[in-house]
Amino acid sequence: MIDGHVHIERGPYTEEWIMEFVKKAKERNIHKLYLLEHSHRFMEFKDLYDSIKEADGCSKLQKQWLDSKCTVSLNEYKDLIMKIRTKQLPIEVNFGLEICYFPDKEEYIKTITSDFNWDFLTGSIHWIDGWGFDHPKTKDLWEHKDINHIYEKYYNLMIKLARAKLFNILAHPDSIKCFNYYPKKDLSYLYEKLALSLKDNNLKAEFSNGLFINYNHNELGMNRKLLKILINNGVEIVTASDAHSPNDVGRYIKEANKILNQFV
Repeated sequence: MIDGHVHIERGPYTEEWIMEFVKKAKERNIHKLYLLEHSHRFMEFKDLYDSIKEADGCSKLQKQWLDSKCTVSLNEYKDLIMKIRTKQLPIEVNFGLEICYFPDKEEYIKTITSDFNWDFLTGSIHWIDGWGFDHPKTKDLWEHKDINHIYEKYYNLMIKLARAKLFNILAHPDSIKCFNYYPKKDLSYLYEKLALSLKDNNLKAEFSNGLFINYNHNELGMNRKLLKILINNGVEIVTASDAHSPNDVGRYIKEANKILNQFV
């Protein structure tokens, strides 16, 4: 089994900390582990978030949050990766980044990531028109949004992400449902466009347990209509916990695979 999305950010960049994740993965019969870090963690990515800091409405809150996060040098992470790659591990461990995608920052992302041999790069959408839609402290803003419009923007951003030729994996492709706000219109046409964009550009998509684990959402993984359309278009699906601590590594991956097996 695969856990394709595990964050190590809540501990030190040491071999001992990484082995905590490996140990739990082995306990849960995970044979392939994808470890990554958010781009917002690193000083080198600070300018990626210019538009967020200038956004109307919640700019002060978001600026403070981002400034508190962008504190680590990317070189520290790279050094850890090179060290772990010299070790004999009981399972396969891959290292990458989860990078927030902004259409006007494609060259910026390419420049920062091109000088290191990453095992994978995962692209994600966490911001729409400068708003962190999945952050608990900005949750109240959902009440003032055009839900149909937000969903359309979200999926169109992911289509651009897939076509950018920067990433290997699309992170949690329906995390927009995090606080249980849903559109009133059928988005199948956007699901189809996303599926074709992923397939044409050789990107995998996550079946992510993150909302189930981290937001207490009632649906495990992506919505089934989207899942069916992705699979029918030949998009490879990767199971992922979106764990942020060793204890969550591999959680519900077995259950996720049972769901996926119903669609193949």
